Amino acid sequence: MNKETINKMKNEALWILILLVLSVIAFKIVFYKESLLIVIRVVMSIFWLFVLPGFIVMYYWHEKLEFAERLIIGVPLSTVLVAIPSYYLGLLGLNIKYQGIILPFIVIVVGLMIIKKRKFNPE
Repeated sequence: MNKETINKMKNEALWILILLVLSVIAFKIVFYKESLLIVIRVVMSIFWLFVLPGFIVMYYWHEKLEFAERLIIGVPLSTVLVAIPSYYLGLLGLNIKYQGIILPFIVIVVGLMIIKKRKFNPE
């Protein structure tokens, strides 16, 4: 990957972190009776399950779509990419407590592999 792409990824990672912090603040305002650690855990779980996998998969189209577009499209995409395999893995007998860790991780790794392959084989 070239320096421009790496700098763009770092900049967007910073924006994702800012969105995470803003989400923690918003959730803390809404759930003011809950402890801060519980709110942070919930928001990080939401980001891990529904934001990061879809955003990374959508990074394939980073040249055609802006940050906000990829983020907005990535959330429902991530929901689909995690929920449907989760359903079928549950039918196969995989306990649901492992799926919340394994499935987003697999989607993120596959997304990163696709991005890396595209960088070496441009269209």
